[in-house]
Amino acid sequence: MMGGGNGLAFVLLMLAVSQAAMAQPGRFDILIENAGIASMHTALTHVNTVIFLDRTNIGPSEINLTNGVCRDNPKDLVSTHDCSAHSVLFDIASNTVRPLFIFTDTWCSSGAFLPNGTLMQTGGDNEGFKKVRYFSPCPPGGACDWVESEKEMLAGRWYASNQLLPDGRIITIGGRNVFSYEFVPDQGLGQFDLQFLHDTNDEYNDNYYPFVYLLPDNNLYVFANRDSILLNYFTNTVLRKYPTIPGEPRNYPCAGSSVLLPLDNANDFSVAEVLVCGGSNKFAFPYPPAQLGASQTCGRMIVTSNNASWEMLTMPMRRNMGDMVLLPTGQVLIVNGAQNGSQGWGSASNAALNPVIFTPSTSQFDVQAASTIPRVYHSTANLLPDGRILIAGSNTHQYYTFTGAFPTELRVEAFSPAYLDSSNDFQRPSFVNPPTVLRYGFNFTIDVSVPGNVTSPIQLVLCSVPFTTHSYSQGQRQLNLAVSQPLFINGNTYSVSSSAPKSAVLAPRGYYMLFPVHKGIPGRSTWVLVTY
Repeated sequence: MMGGGNGLAFVLLMLAVSQAAMAQPGRFDILIENAGIASMHTALTHVNTVIFLDRTNIGPSEINLTNGVCRDNPKDLVSTHDCSAHSVLFDIASNTVRPLFIFTDTWCSSGAFLPNGTLMQTGGDNEGFKKVRYFSPCPPGGACDWVESEKEMLAGRWYASNQLLPDGRIITIGGRNVFSYEFVPDQGLGQFDLQFLHDTNDEYNDNYYPFVYLLPDNNLYVFANRDSILLNYFTNTVLRKYPTIPGEPRNYPCAGSSVLLPLDNANDFSVAEVLVCGGSNKFAFPYPPAQLGASQTCGRMIVTSNNASWEMLTMPMRRNMGDMVLLPTGQVLIVNGAQNGSQGWGSASNAALNPVIFTPSTSQFDVQAASTIPRVYHSTANLLPDGRILIAGSNTHQYYTFTGAFPTELRVEAFSPAYLDSSNDFQRPSFVNPPTVLRYGFNFTIDVSVPGNVTSPIQLVLCSVPFTTHSYSQGQRQLNLAVSQPLFINGNTYSVSSSAPKSAVLAPRGYYMLFPVHKGIPGRSTWVLVTY
């Protein structure tokens, strides 16, 4: 039996631990106990649904296709007759899923939204190697589903990255043992060899899923392994090579993550800064039993500077396989992942349960409240229109496995940052009759309601909807628009004048979430189509 003194000490210790946990900001909530699949790829649509997508060569999932539909694919490696779904559509409003029909294997594939809001999904493994698939969103309750194109890509692309371009095409770069890029549609241009991909492909292939960003000068920043270049994709010319980031490899399978920090009207959107965080020891993937410690560093670099160099930062904890999400506040959420090992089946341990929020203006990291669900290999995180972050997936096994330290995870949860606390509602802005279209270079006025006193500008923040997979959100982009001082109209309503981005180079055509932000507190976004 525990003695009285020791018992009191134990109680006090538990109370202290509980209070410390309560002191950490943010909150996780489970939205659905069983989505039917573990989402390897996740993308939010402009009709407030979310596409969950897994690989097909895993045998039956935990959700069946409807109306007697089955998938008969003689090239499937596991189930040539499969009546289960490997993609589902999640309805944000009802927290329910609808099974979707996907035919060819999408394992470790890539994607991007087209200007009309259709998700184009490219590549994969096995019979899906060169495939192009489309999903045109319909409102909840509709019957929209995947459509596979008869026209294939020129190269089989497994672990490639996509970026929407100003002219509406998608560029897809790299892949496993593929050292080129191509455009979809290709328009007869062919594929282009990129020596940079050869150079960064070390003995452990640490350059899969390269980080790709469209810069304000219409060139591409491409990062792979520990190096990066500025690519003119019109002439297939490398314009410059950037300094090597210190530390570990940062791409698959070492599994760091990256974002392009928000572009800002204050400098006419001309300054582009990249943030790269986490990764794994170079030998973690080939020697998984060692469970080597993950990286604890981030590097930030202004890639538009003539004297670009890495500024290195230390995170509160080690992390690989983290997902980085641009928040409407301009901060970066780093969530999911592990503190040891690398990507791969059973190759990581010591889950990183606590997210952190990074504030670029101060380079400060703030530890957030922990989840109870480990999210390691094949997990995702996506910003939602109300400011929450949708967290899904995690399967550290080749097939669905519900035993062991990291079972296949079918639960879906949301992380709510502290800015969503009800104590902030008195200064939370909301739109009144917002626009649905923003045309390049045009001025617009928008009415915003704020319950409390307005003593500072009301920011307007434009956020893209990326395709998220393998610790990298392809196409993630944020712009802080110019705003006037709020003009009082009546009651709690104010008028704010602003301007749409000048061109598709700054914000490629498509659907964006437009958030109002007041004193660091975002309101619910509205969907806008940014176009000519």
